[in-house]
Amino acid sequence: MTDNYGRRIEYMRLSVTDLCNYRCIYCMSDSGVEKLSYSDILSIEELTDIARASYELGINKIRLTGGEPLIRRGIVELCRNIRDISPEIELSMTTNGSLLKSMAAQLKDAGLDRLNISLDTLDPDKFRYITRRGELSDVLSGIRSAMQAGFESTKINVVLMGGINDGEIAELIELTRDYDICVRFIELMPMGVVSGWEPERFLSCSAVGAMLKESQQIYTDGVATVYRPTGHKGSVGLITPMSDRFCDRCNKIRVTADGRLKPCLHSDTEIPLRGLGYEELKAAIKSGILAKPMSHELDTNTSGTHRCMNEIGG
Repeated sequence: MTDNYGRRIEYMRLSVTDLCNYRCIYCMSDSGVEKLSYSDILSIEELTDIARASYELGINKIRLTGGEPLIRRGIVELCRNIRDISPEIELSMTTNGSLLKSMAAQLKDAGLDRLNISLDTLDPDKFRYITRRGELSDVLSGIRSAMQAGFESTKINVVLMGGINDGEIAELIELTRDYDICVRFIELMPMGVVSGWEPERFLSCSAVGAMLKESQQIYTDGVATVYRPTGHKGSVGLITPMSDRFCDRCNKIRVTADGRLKPCLHSDTEIPLRGLGYEELKAAIKSGILAKPMSHELDTNTSGTHRCMNEIGG
């Protein structure tokens, strides 16, 4: 399907839970979120139906998100269900990586194609500060387990935060020297718990670009512009929702864990998907695609959504 602005919508981020075993400072408060009852979140069967209906409407890329998707009961079953819909679906997951050590092989066997792993620092103390409870060693072990399980083209997501991790840019880029991974630097957006943060916390990706002057731009991957530093096996991506908005090429929709389709990350528009017959479900997804706005307005306002990032799925 195409939306009202001619963009071909092919990508869905499907949130399986709003809960997480971390409390990252830019994502949620230290107290976490009010826990929904199990009946309030989409069941594995409902998630599978949404994936199937979306595929029939032209969605060929599905990313499982959270919260932290690996704490969701039945996540391996869901991967297998979506893989059974069609081998053509590109099935990926965004995870904090803390539970990958024990689950990577199961996920690969269930048909998951690719992983995005959040890693904002390589300093153990700073990692505990950012996540409020995580251990860097768990994530590094998870990354190694993912490689051993056969996952390729893994992406490492780094949220840029001035005064927190901006001094590690060169070190994070260096991860791509010996490993075929893509380290992606993402500009922090003024939404949820960070909407009131000081301006100096919001860094432009130009801080990274200055270190890539000798690098070759190799492609644009959706919202990321990707470079290969000279002599490196891997690559570096820049995601610039603030300094260089990419709304004109946004091809995604999002579904929250409680079953609402968000046409735009920063819009408060939500289309309920629960309790619908299959054809009604497809019609609701269609209406969500057609409700997609031309762009966000983060250059003049904070995000229009009332939800925090963990509730949306990023």
